[in-house]
Amino acid sequence: QVQLSESGGDSVQAGGSLRLSCTVSGYAENTYCLAWFHQAPGKGREGVARLASDGSTSYADSVKGRFTISRDSAKDTLNLQMTNLKPDDTGVYYCASGIAPSEGGICYLERRFFGVWGQGTQVTVSS
Repeated sequence: QVQLSESGGDSVQAGGSLRLSCTVSGYAENTYCLAWFHQAPGKGREGVARLASDGSTSYADSVKGRFTISRDSAKDTLNLQMTNLKPDDTGVYYCASGIAPSEGGICYLERRFFGVWGQGTQVTVSS
């Protein structure tokens, strides 16, 4: 079973940058698809970016051109580089791994396709 642990959350001014990291431990079939989700205060958890094992990526429209997802295989970490941050980016960011293909999973940026979650890291962007 894969285990995920996020870090890097902080409080920043609008226009600033942050780099979130997620330590991925425990080899599992479901690490073929990794993603970041965002939960704003009082709202549901929504997909931000996903990275498949073939290197393909996809992003939510709201973060395209500002956020970049990447994986450092040597360090077993999933990263999210966040630039030009906006107050709407405030919330808890979760790292997630996909439901295994053998269990019907596909690498698509929707919550229902992800089965393992980290504990989250808080990002606060002030105007």
